Amino acid sequence: MKSNEMSGNVPQLLYGQVVVGNDIIEKGVVVIEGQSIVFAGSEEHLPADWTAVVLANQEETAAKTANIVRLEGGYLLPGFIDIHVHGGNGEDFMDSSPRVLDTITSFHGSQGTTAMLATTMTAPKEQIDRVLSEVHAYMALPMPYAQLEGVHLEGPFISPNWPGAQNPEHIVPPNLSWVAEWEQRYPGLVRQLTLAPEREGALELIAWLRSHGITAALGHTDATYEEVEQAATAGLNHAVHAFNAMTPLHHRKPGAAGAVLADPRIEAEIIADGIHVHPAAISLLARLKQDHNLILITDAMSATGLEDGHYTLGDLPVIVQGGVARLEDGVTLAGSTLTMIEGFRYLVQHVGISIPAASQMASLNPARSLHIADRTGSLEAGKQADILLLDGDLKLQGVWIKGLRK
Repeated sequence: MKSNEMSGNVPQLLYGQVVVGNDIIEKGVVVIEGQSIVFAGSEEHLPADWTAVVLANQEETAAKTANIVRLEGGYLLPGFIDIHVHGGNGEDFMDSSPRVLDTITSFHGSQGTTAMLATTMTAPKEQIDRVLSEVHAYMALPMPYAQLEGVHLEGPFISPNWPGAQNPEHIVPPNLSWVAEWEQRYPGLVRQLTLAPEREGALELIAWLRSHGITAALGHTDATYEEVEQAATAGLNHAVHAFNAMTPLHHRKPGAAGAVLADPRIEAEIIADGIHVHPAAISLLARLKQDHNLILITDAMSATGLEDGHYTLGDLPVIVQGGVARLEDGVTLAGSTLTMIEGFRYLVQHVGISIPAASQMASLNPARSLHIADRTGSLEAGKQADILLLDGDLKLQGVWIKGLRK
């Protein structure tokens, strides 16, 4: 892919099959001016002034006043938004610094992610404090790659019975004073917090989170169906990596997984890598979550983009073999090495999700969850020009972030 091709000062016209809402416009075009989309629709409805620009640029002797991109059989989609990602290309958000944040956002940006949440691990408070400070400072400056939209705190208020790849030594009960301190120090930085809703103090914290516009998510939880329903009434509205690290579905004991499936108040994340969740289970979840409440995530860790070997997730050692990340016990999954483009392809090619529906799971639905759908997450005039170009095999051929081709 090309780097920073054409500045945002030059209009850009991208031709292909344009994914808009539930439809695919086969002969479509997206027009970019500066950082924004000014037109997304059918070629035949392209305004006359833009048609004139195209015709003028086709003249061999004419000065090129626009950048025109065409890919036969290609697709134009909104950029992916990953709300649950721990790292990539050898770096972990728990080690945040300007260099680390550049490395992670650059790598995932090259894989189609145009916005993301820096996701932490269960760790001592002082380590979380440091990550928040680093991400806050980084977001205060222009970000050159995938845009950080805030932080997802995964833990430390989770269940000791379901730590997954989180270090159980750092698990603590829900602590409202910690979260209130973080919100006061860095207003709006924490966008999502994952906790076990059955733990003492969790319901109070959930209500506080929702009153402050923060997503209250269940995860790494031993909660029963009834406890999840009680938490949803208190404001719980999200489930991280559905089916993983939660009490499973049983026909007489639905568990947390059953509550996620059955309750429309709870939006669900899914790791679509063929490892964490069987495609039939993803298909079932997709049939039940059709009100913009199913979200594709990667849960990617530092080894993403690199070869098999020994890595860490937070402060736990991880072995990656055949692209599968596990703790040293050889059993416990430790995040993934998935990218959003790979997850998108898996949804379409292995689960049977339509391209428009998979696009919404990867872009619009997370944008709605973050309350940023007014500016990104779909291809519409007036929105930020966060755009992907895919070929007919759904392989990534171009990424635009705020109108700049990366």
